Amino acid sequence: MSRLSDIIEQFIKGLMEDARTNMLEIRRNELADHFNCAPSQINYVLATRFTIDKGYYIVSRRGGGGFIRIQKLDTESKPYIGQIIMEYIGDSISQFDAERILDSMEKKGIITPRESEIMKAVTNEKSLNVFSPSKDIVRAGLLKSMLSVLIRRD
Repeated sequence: MSRLSDIIEQFIKGLMEDARTNMLEIRRNELADHFNCAPSQINYVLATRFTIDKGYYIVSRRGGGGFIRIQKLDTESKPYIGQIIMEYIGDSISQFDAERILDSMEKKGIITPRESEIMKAVTNEKSLNVFSPSKDIVRAGLLKSMLSVLIRRD
């Protein structure tokens, strides 16, 4: 199953490259028909391979005229960091997802390895000595605060 996911991911990325654009509109059912798979397989690829922390923003509208719009974000910009803060982190985030965001930002050169390690240390399970359901809420607040500093810095 992951092989099909890889093929679908590469196909979508190829469409974006061929069009030489940072935005692509596709229809989920047409893509599923093309790959002879269930639309849920397309959803899986979009949900796991085209996330905001990987530099993509997805807009999806279901129904007869439904579409999926995939936008590649400028990961070097301050608005990208703002989008991560507002849309991906939200009110709560797990340690795994927080580390995934930080690793992605480090790979893209948005934060330094040192900044990444400091943020991971602040947001890890051992540092957050609060009742379990509240940890993800506290972690989100801390992470958003630290990333907000990056938006303000020159």
